[in-house]
Amino acid sequence: MKQSKLWVLLGLFVLSIFLGSGGLANFLVPPSHARMVEEIQQQSPKTPQNFAAARGKQDFPPFEEIVKNAEKQEGLFPLYQTQDKGKLYLEIPPDRLDRDYLCIITLSRGLGEGFLLNGLSLDNFLFRFRRVGDKVQFVLPNINFRADAGDPVGRSLVSSFSDSVLYVLDIQSIHPERQSLLVDLSDLLLSGDDLAGLSQLLSSVLGNSYVLDGDKSYFGETQAFPLNLEIEAIYGFSAKGNLDSAIELPTVPDRRAFNLAIHYSFSELSANNGYVPRLADERVGYFISAYKDLSNNRDPEPFVRYIQRWQLEATQPDADISTPKQPIVFWIENTVPLEYRQAVRDGILMWNAAFEQAGFKEAIAVQQMPDDATWDPADVRYNTIRWSSSLDAAFLGIGPSHVNPLTGQILDADIVIDANVVRSLREDYQDWVTLNQPDTGTSSLLGSLCGKEDGGNSEERAEWGATRSLAARLVERDDLCFGFDAKQQFNVGAIAQELSSDSADLDKYINQFIRYLVAHEVGHTLGLRHNFHGSTLLMPQQLNDTSLTQTQGLVSSVMDYVGVNLAPQGVQQGDYFPIVVGPYDRWAVEYGYKPSGANLPELERRFLEEIARRSSQSELDYATDEDVFGFLDPQVNTFDLSADVLLYAQWQMDNAKVMWERLPQRYPKAGEGYSEMRGKFNAIFSYYFQQAIFVSNYIGGSYFNRDRPGNPNARLPFEPVPVEKQREALTVMQKYVFSPEALNFPPELLNQLAPSRWNHWGASPSSVNLDYPILDNILLLQRRILRSLLSEERLQRLRNLELKTEPEGALTLPELFETLQEGIWTEVWQPREENLNISSIRRAIQREYLDMLVKMVLRRSRVPEDARTLAWYQLDRLEERIDETLGRYGEELDAYSSAHLAESRDRIAKALDAPLESKGRGKAKGRMGE
Repeated sequence: MKQSKLWVLLGLFVLSIFLGSGGLANFLVPPSHARMVEEIQQQSPKTPQNFAAARGKQDFPPFEEIVKNAEKQEGLFPLYQTQDKGKLYLEIPPDRLDRDYLCIITLSRGLGEGFLLNGLSLDNFLFRFRRVGDKVQFVLPNINFRADAGDPVGRSLVSSFSDSVLYVLDIQSIHPERQSLLVDLSDLLLSGDDLAGLSQLLSSVLGNSYVLDGDKSYFGETQAFPLNLEIEAIYGFSAKGNLDSAIELPTVPDRRAFNLAIHYSFSELSANNGYVPRLADERVGYFISAYKDLSNNRDPEPFVRYIQRWQLEATQPDADISTPKQPIVFWIENTVPLEYRQAVRDGILMWNAAFEQAGFKEAIAVQQMPDDATWDPADVRYNTIRWSSSLDAAFLGIGPSHVNPLTGQILDADIVIDANVVRSLREDYQDWVTLNQPDTGTSSLLGSLCGKEDGGNSEERAEWGATRSLAARLVERDDLCFGFDAKQQFNVGAIAQELSSDSADLDKYINQFIRYLVAHEVGHTLGLRHNFHGSTLLMPQQLNDTSLTQTQGLVSSVMDYVGVNLAPQGVQQGDYFPIVVGPYDRWAVEYGYKPSGANLPELERRFLEEIARRSSQSELDYATDEDVFGFLDPQVNTFDLSADVLLYAQWQMDNAKVMWERLPQRYPKAGEGYSEMRGKFNAIFSYYFQQAIFVSNYIGGSYFNRDRPGNPNARLPFEPVPVEKQREALTVMQKYVFSPEALNFPPELLNQLAPSRWNHWGASPSSVNLDYPILDNILLLQRRILRSLLSEERLQRLRNLELKTEPEGALTLPELFETLQEGIWTEVWQPREENLNISSIRRAIQREYLDMLVKMVLRRSRVPEDARTLAWYQLDRLEERIDETLGRYGEELDAYSSAHLAESRDRIAKALDAPLESKGRGKAKGRMGE
């Protein structure tokens, strides 16, 4: 009771302080959204001014005395920079206090590895300068909660929600005539608690080994324009303490110190530019700016969601198709290699076909940045395609845009393409990267990489925690995980080219990939989210028909992570990657950009519904990141292809086997080492692994649809995968993953897989597995598939699907257990007298299977109770079969097989006889019926 009273008193005290600060009174949204920005900006809190007056006038040093040795630049805010670059003063006119401005933060000079690449967008947000006494606060206003102007509920905003005051700057001087305030931007941009959050970012990536060194930090180039300021800050970082445990930094000369540069863009938000926010629809995938409307008590959904898009206005509003008054212009940075500029240009302009469906002709234009350009690509006035060099980037491309969060209007975009996009053709997969990741048993390689799925033990999660949290934050906002899987796809396609009888298409292959990659990132800067359903447009038999792929499209959306299209053996190769946008892309752009003629978002509802209700057409299916990571839909994957992934995956695993067969015929080349051969072998292995995961997703899977009632041909939200498809997937698993013949390689090939032995900065020889660990890699593949099939989540899905399908229409748990056991333990269920011995690969997966079922029986793993009883039943049957096999063929088996079967039989017997702890009832006997 005393504690609750204390909290009440404390709350009243804080409330009394906040009520005197102006709070959120200036965020009351008027009924007219067209006047929203203007009225929000014009409202200003009065209390801080009164508070300043109450404190009395303070004497400041003369204004001109402070800036007398500084160079002045006129602009949005006047800037004064000293010659030594150590000081940068900002002059704030009185009428520019308490107004909203946009801050865009970009990493302009990076370290050339990991996430720290130049051009990486770090953040963008609204801010205000607020005077309180002799201080100026740097304030991030709270725009998440709003109310109509004049609505009494708006008064509750002040007492319910807080702004964020990030920094407090001392007023250095006040101009005697203009009454403008002078502040030192060093306190804001060069302080230890830097605005860009670099210290926190480096802590996530590099650990707590480096601190911001003020003596090594300074301002770079600054430019002031009427509507924006462009400021570069160079940050010096120095090592802190012992670096023995710190991460290696091969891209810097000495890891005890390095520099990073941040480009800050401060720009004004135009209040009356005629932009009308557009309401979002969950059937169409756009990034969203959302707020909670406290004045809306009519609708069950209190959130207002605006899509993020550019402002396009037709020069001829009454025409069916018109050029825009101002097209969206992208500049190709002068760092892009000459031989790839056309592919980059084509990738950008690919989207004009989509805008034609929205009523705009030539909505997007492309310009080439001159070699002698004096402007910075990070300048907010330019949308750029940048080419970033690195040693080993975490991604191939990233497409962030910068948005007015009040309305969703996109104001600027800068796409970064890693230069390794081509160099990765020579990527050295010395050690298969999946071996070094936590063994989560998840159904998505991308999920394992980006941390979107749980799994692994606590130590593994702790080890990957910092990197995963950073990756997850950036992938949600900026599409950052177009990384290892994309490199693998690119590499495998190139390997297939090199190993084919006709490798003349390599240039075509590279340019198609760059074109698709750029188009994907441009799509993000147009406001579009991923659509991982986009790859299901065509049937496998249609994928290499260029009369379809170059008109209708290879996929329905380039916003998917599209797998490389490798034709099956005996089929003429078509396009490797999409070269036109698909039907979903055109439909999504129509929803986002087609003019309605309305001047208020609410008046567009019927217009937008007519477009969105076409979502039940199969070519317009949409599924995004949360659908990949949160649900088992076999048609929603990253880097799959076709409307029948089950068939296509088999074709690709067959392609992988052909590539393995051809590998010794082409490599190693005379005079070269064997390391390239090892890298290509591993790239193919990873590709094979991924196809197996696609097949496994059919088992216990369901299709998810976003249709709404009333849509033409509307489907139910969930459609279980037909049992015939699930059984076929189990059969494919047995053939390509668990079968004794699935992964057999000639010893001569395996003994050629030697790693590189170079040892210098940027290249270090592997200290483990000098010889190739083939058994470990095969077991890794089999183990992950098996653990996924028998995971608690999968078993729960299967059990629930029995209630969601008609009788005999579901794959039951007994059928799954029986099929797996008879496939993995074929040697005892269907022994072949001509070859009774069990290979090392088979013994390994049989031990893994046995271990999983024993843990179920002994309650050492979390599974449904029905699964435990089935595990007990299958172990009992297996023990009997092993006993029969040893009794009948024991003398004909080799020592490996005899020992393996005898030990397995003994282990099963002990597990089944083990006493089980029963809470409150002592110990229960293991054998049923005893």
